Amino acid sequence: MYEKVVKQYETNGFAVIEKFFSAEEVNLMKKEIDVLIKKMPEESQRTVFSTVDSESQQNKDRYFLESGDKISYFYEQGALGPNGELLVEPHLSLNKIGHALHELDPVFKKMTFSEQVKEVAFQLGYEEPAVVQSMCIFKNPGIGSEVTAHQDATYLYTEPVKVTGFWVALDDATVENGCLWFAAGSHKSGVHRRYVRNPDQGSDQLLIYKSGPPIYQRSNFKPVPVEKGSCIIIHGQVVHFSEANKSELPRNAYTFHIIEQRKCIYSKNNWLQPENRPFMNLYRH
Repeated sequence: MYEKVVKQYETNGFAVIEKFFSAEEVNLMKKEIDVLIKKMPEESQRTVFSTVDSESQQNKDRYFLESGDKISYFYEQGALGPNGELLVEPHLSLNKIGHALHELDPVFKKMTFSEQVKEVAFQLGYEEPAVVQSMCIFKNPGIGSEVTAHQDATYLYTEPVKVTGFWVALDDATVENGCLWFAAGSHKSGVHRRYVRNPDQGSDQLLIYKSGPPIYQRSNFKPVPVEKGSCIIIHGQVVHFSEANKSELPRNAYTFHIIEQRKCIYSKNNWLQPENRPFMNLYRH
């Protein structure tokens, strides 16, 4: 059923599966996001998320470090005032909600552990896949920021590397509103960078990059627009990015990552750790 998808994934480092989730399922996820937004934390608990190294508050932020087993809220730069007050409407303020929606939210848990997800993992050769994180990612009109070029294995490293992202479009993703761009074949070039827990206990930087940002040629990337309900499966080593949303339409997504546990070791240096519980096995839930 997914033979063509697997071939594209192995060749390019990513593959698109159209109509992976039905219109009804997409609407159910969008309604659940509205419910989650109404539960956003008080002003003093609000934190900004950025993918720009020099601006990354999360490197110092225990709220981010300890979000692996919770439903936590991260805001766009420019969305919060000095005391955490919202400068825009609540539904426009968020960068993402994560990282345990697949565990703690019944709607996203159902979607994550659906039969079609399990089938894709099986076709990709996963023997004992575990879901390590999940996020609602927002790219709202006018405020949705750029995500710089990166590899998912930078953040979720296993030895050997076997990590796959499932990126589900909750809106039509276009070049104008910030669809994903990929450097096809870049997954064959190894892991370029690691993001880890800082071994220096005396530093205010809880999380650090072990090397500087790689430089990627823009000409190597091509946009991959998709319709809502589509899923892009993403190899952990493929380099990808998304531009800021310059349109008047949202480009929101639900994404989660799986790793292989049978033949791979999840790094104890990774920012996200299972803490007091094991990662959830995809096939057993």
